Amino acid sequence: MGFLNFMTQDLAIDLGTANTLIIHNDQVVVDEPSIVAVERATGKIIAVGKKAMMMHEKTHEYIRTIRPLKDGVIADFNAAEGMLREMIKMVNPKKPFFTPSWRMVICIPSSITEVEKRAVRDSAEQAGAKEVYLIHEPMAAALGIGIDVEEPVGNMIIDIGGGTTGISVIALAGIVCDQSIRIAGDEFTADIMEALRRYHSLLIGERTAEQIKVQIGSALKELDNPPDDMPVNGRDLVTGIPKQIMVSYQEIAEALDKSIFKIEEAILKALETTPPELAADIYRRGLYLTGGGALLRGLDKRLAQKIKLPVHVADDPLRAVVRGTGIALKHIGKYPFLMQ
Repeated sequence: MGFLNFMTQDLAIDLGTANTLIIHNDQVVVDEPSIVAVERATGKIIAVGKKAMMMHEKTHEYIRTIRPLKDGVIADFNAAEGMLREMIKMVNPKKPFFTPSWRMVICIPSSITEVEKRAVRDSAEQAGAKEVYLIHEPMAAALGIGIDVEEPVGNMIIDIGGGTTGISVIALAGIVCDQSIRIAGDEFTADIMEALRRYHSLLIGERTAEQIKVQIGSALKELDNPPDDMPVNGRDLVTGIPKQIMVSYQEIAEALDKSIFKIEEAILKALETTPPELAADIYRRGLYLTGGGALLRGLDKRLAQKIKLPVHVADDPLRAVVRGTGIALKHIGKYPFLMQ
């Protein structure tokens, strides 16, 4: 039995639209962009994660990059399975004497369909999983933040990922109400690309827009500690030659305004549908922000001003979901919301 236990190893996986994270032995051992580079002719995977991201938007006719997930669910099954398989290899870079049997807990959006759920399970099994458990992202996020999900108290979790923003109310180890909108980090990136094209006649790629979002992205036009203006290189749409411009955080706040407004509206709508007793708990406790979008400067302050409730940002918002998935993995028999 001991040998069998040794041969079975546990993985907690956050299979995200933008990034995939894997926990093994309580450590985040993989944190890579969710992207693969493949040969067009054969479909053979050349690179995954950061290496594939370096190739993104720079490929030629023989190579293409694929994002296997869209809006939180698998859009390209073969690419997802191949990416997962290659990322699992990163867990044990040295070839082990025995190939372990993997037991996996994978988090999934709460709005996922049965077909989409099956795709996640199948891709994990194809990538080498012997046992697969699924956990809804809001539950994983709540566990990762440190909330006692089993207590009879309402907590609102807002998870702003790459493809979707999930707004969920959790109590008694269940999701009481939940909604998801397709406005999140990827939409912010698209907003930045569009703003520079419209106001500066500058064409930039997705990677450059992502860097702008991280370095000077803001939800407010007035910040206490504003970042410096950022030099941005792209192609002039008028002359067709490369040029550089300086971009301020205020311009980015303006570009993101409509998308953030839609997130605010979705939160208000979710609060309207929350049962009164749980709404009272949320009034006392406030809202919890997690996911990469939670790192946007001034977002917590803007939401607090609009919704008139305290807004708490998770300590490590990018890793809250995978940490919660790891906690669920350690207590597989304890939590009723784990799906096998």
